[in-house]
Parts: sequence; structure tokens; C-alpha cells
Amino acid sequence: MTDTGLLDPSSVRALAARLGLRPTKQRGQNFVVDANTVRRIVLAAQVSAADVVLEIGPGLGSLTLGLLETGARVVAVEIDGLLAGALPDTVRTRMPERTDALDVICADAMRVDTLPIAPTAVVANLPYNVAVPILLHLLARFDSWTRGLVMVQAEVAQRLVAEPGGKIYGIPSVKLAWYAESAWAGSVSASVFWPAPNVESGLVAIRRRPAPRTSASREEVFGVVDAAFAQRRKMLRSSLSPLVGSSAVASAVLEAAGVDPRARGEVLGVGEFARKNKQLAAARARAALDPDAH
Repeated sequence: MTDTGLLDPSSVRALAARLGLRPTKQRGQNFVVDANTVRRIVLAAQVSAADVVLEIGPGLGSLTLGLLETGARVVAVEIDGLLAGALPDTVRTRMPERTDALDVICADAMRVDTLPIAPTAVVANLPYNVAVPILLHLLARFDSWTRGLVMVQAEVAQRLVAEPGGKIYGIPSVKLAWYAESAWAGSVSASVFWPAPNVESGLVAIRRRPAPRTSASREEVFGVVDAAFAQRRKMLRSSLSPLVGSSAVASAVLEAAGVDPRARGEVLGVGEFARKNKQLAAARARAALDPDAH
């Protein structure tokens, strides 16, 4: 008898047993077993039949089936060869009419630079330990997708959507804001996963927007962001001094950019980080030409 529809707890466990799969923490293998949660995610992501959805870490296919159910095409990137090999069969068994709408790539998402078709959206249950690097890689490498919904550890979700001035605002917040607007889209209980993780999850909605206007490259701006948050308790004049040679030069640069040198990185939005790079670049150039000038 052919199974139909989305996966439930018993079908997830039966599929794992058939594959001889033992979920590992190293690869963040916590599989959604609740169909209502899957449909909630797909609805919040606003996926339609017109979409090409890039899914990272499809696992046993819980979310993949939910995405295919909308009529969308899905490009699934899975690092585990066993799971990547089994996913087409799962779709063929449960949604045979959608088999041709699935492309599976067996690879590390951080190393994927080409796709069979340009995605319009990203919807994924990202592995908790590498969620931020994967998300930033997808934003940097594939500019065709304009919106997304990712499920990550709740604490990471809060950091991604944090606004300047808060204690949890930091590098992930600023770098995501370079590419997109983001918003908290809800929480997900650990009880809907198998095996259940030790933390709750959060949904982050993403909508791409133009990068801030600046003469600096993204890499240059991100370098300043990294320096500003390397030691959160330090004032900006101290944290940025290694970039320009001294805290006195850093203070002058910050004042020229309209930033209080005594402030800390957590008060600056991505636009402010972008704007002050022109002065920082000039100061770095002067320091390189005359190392003793400061």
C-alpha cells in the first residue's frame, strides 16, 4: 500500500529504522515529526507553486514533502549521503506526482556554489551548530532568492533579529542586516522533533533588501564588524585601534563618521558600520604609508 501525505512520528521512526539511521548531534539531526508544524512553517514562508525553494538539511523529508505539497519545486541540499539517497524514494512513495519537482544535492551546504536552478526562496531547518555561517553563505552566494524562513535554535533566532542597543545584538545581527530585513516568526517546541533537542527553536523570516550604500566592500565592512565585537566591553576607539594603528586615530575616524568613540559596537546599526568605512580605509592607508605618524 502506498503511503500518502506528510510524515508523522511513526512514519519517521519507521523510515529511520528501515535506513538503519541513528541521528547524530554532530550533524544536527533532529527531525520534525509533526505535520501541523510543517504546514505552519510552509504557510509562514508564503511558498507557492511559482517558487523554487532551496532547502538545507532535508533529513528524512518532513519539510520537503510540505514544500512539495504547495506545488513548488524544491532543491534540497543534504550532507548525509544515506539521507540524500533515500529522499527521492520517500517523495516517490508518498507524493509520486511530485517526484520530478525535487532535485537533491549531496553536499556540505557551505561548499555549494552552484545550483541546478536559481531559487526564489529559502526554507530550512538549519543545523544548530552551523546555522549562521550557512545562512550568510546562502545570502552571499545566491542572490536570486528574495525571501526565506529558517528554523534555528531560539537563542540564535533572537540574535539574528536583534536591534542595535540590546545585549544580544552582535555580529550575526549586523551581518544579516547587511543583506535583509528579518523578523521573529514564532517559536517551535522541542516536542515536535525526533529525537527532541535540549533547546527550543525559533523561526526567522527574511526578506532581502539592497545593501547599505557605501564605498567599502562587504568584506571590509564585515572586517570592521568583527573587530568591533571582538571584545564587547571595549569602547570602539579601542576595539578598532588595531585596524588603524592607535586609539587616537580610531577616535578621530569615528568622530569624522559622526560616531562617539566611547560607544560600543552594539549601538551601531549596519548602515553606521558601512558609512564609517570610508574614513577607516583612509586612516589605514595613511598608517600603511607612514607607520610612525601616530
